[in-house]
Amino acid sequence: MWIADQWKDYEVLDTSSGEKLERWGNYILVRPDPQVIWNTAHEHSNWKKKNAHYHRSSQGGGEWEFINLPKEWSIQYRDLTFNLKPFSFKHTGLFPEQAVNWDWFSSIIRSSSRPLKVLNLFAYTGGATLAAAKAGASVTHVDASKGMVNWAKENAASSGLENAPIRWLVDDCVKFVEREIRRGNTYDGIIMDPPSYGRGPKGEIWKIEDSIYPFIELASKILSPDPAFFLVNSYTTGLQPAVLSYMIQTVVGKKFGGITQAEEIGLPVTQSGLILPCGASGRWSK
Repeated sequence: MWIADQWKDYEVLDTSSGEKLERWGNYILVRPDPQVIWNTAHEHSNWKKKNAHYHRSSQGGGEWEFINLPKEWSIQYRDLTFNLKPFSFKHTGLFPEQAVNWDWFSSIIRSSSRPLKVLNLFAYTGGATLAAAKAGASVTHVDASKGMVNWAKENAASSGLENAPIRWLVDDCVKFVEREIRRGNTYDGIIMDPPSYGRGPKGEIWKIEDSIYPFIELASKILSPDPAFFLVNSYTTGLQPAVLSYMIQTVVGKKFGGITQAEEIGLPVTQSGLILPCGASGRWSK
């Protein structure tokens, strides 16, 4: 398992009964987590000191209970700053477990003997974009949500990257890649974090089990002749690390050689000393 254990401003304090107790900077949140199927005693004292609690509804969705939480605050990871705010469906605007991937491709970018062009697809609020840019890459950031792209721009400004070579695009990722193929544009590194389910601009259905392999094939066509890395993230339970590895090796590894790996990614839990699984990632590098 790849573990994001270098955080100072974020911590999973405890887990129990379908929920995780988290410290985001100076604030304590309780949020649901489908992986937490165990029921243990609430031994950590901060269960009683929470600033907000997201309550899952039996009808689907849920709502926040705010006790003492600002509308927005920020935390840091290494030399990056992220602006957080609670919004619908339990999220805060950041997935801390992804830091283990940021460190991986940042090392590749920094050790490269040439400037790298990186494409970040389904790029959300820009954690991977900022990490790649800070490491020295020029980045194209693509997400279908204008609100998420604006949020990512705010994070870039907070991280001192407002003048970094980042191209911000509000676009459907599949349509964008298809146009890049026609334009002949290529990238040295590709990052993708596709949703489990979604709809395209004309109502096209994206279901990750059906769409991910064709999309990896499509994206591989805009890799440069000498690419540096390829990363696929998944939070879909049925998409095991071995499946990610098989797809990436079949499409990218077979063509370019290199090394393909896939693992669960996770976060350490302070109270138990165990690791909370948080999805899976597949990586390829030269």
